[in-house]
Amino acid sequence: MAEPRIGCVILAAGEGRRFGGPKQVALWRGRPLLAWVLDAALSVPALDPVVVVLGAHAGAVRAAVDLSAVACVEVAGWEEGQAASLRAGVAAAGDVDACAVLLGDMPGVSAQVIAGALDRFAPGVDAVRTVYGGIPGHPVVLGRRVLERVPELRGDVGARELLAAARVRTWEAGHLCMATDIDTPEQLEVLR
Repeated sequence: MAEPRIGCVILAAGEGRRFGGPKQVALWRGRPLLAWVLDAALSVPALDPVVVVLGAHAGAVRAAVDLSAVACVEVAGWEEGQAASLRAGVAAAGDVDACAVLLGDMPGVSAQVIAGALDRFAPGVDAVRTVYGGIPGHPVVLGRRVLERVPELRGDVGARELLAAARVRTWEAGHLCMATDIDTPEQLEVLR
């Protein structure tokens, strides 16, 4: 039996309203937040393709982050929220058996955590949800059954409502990385 083809979608299209601008390019340890997420995803050989979804600050992100090793898609309707980004990213990933979904503002995510989530994706499982101290986070691995329903999503929602009707395996990864996604300058300051 062939290995499943697993893509990766990194959501980096948001406006960063609470942050006050393009948080994807805000610096942590001298590098843009998005660069840390890209490094983690590109360190997992099983992920192909890796797709970055850009939107509100596409030009600034392209100028600040090396995107040469990934596929990029710009979502025109980024204002709708996360659903538009997820739809665009999943469509750009193409014919995959599953897709790992990451946030572009989660610099502490590690290749080990991504690989761990992939290891838990197996027959009979529709999705894998990474949790940190019991709190749901990313990556989330969406299997074919869930991916087929992504086009139904609307508004500023991710796949959470789709997971409610799916066979989801959770796994605790709080001991492996920082789960923080950065929404405000204050959160970035605390992380520093």
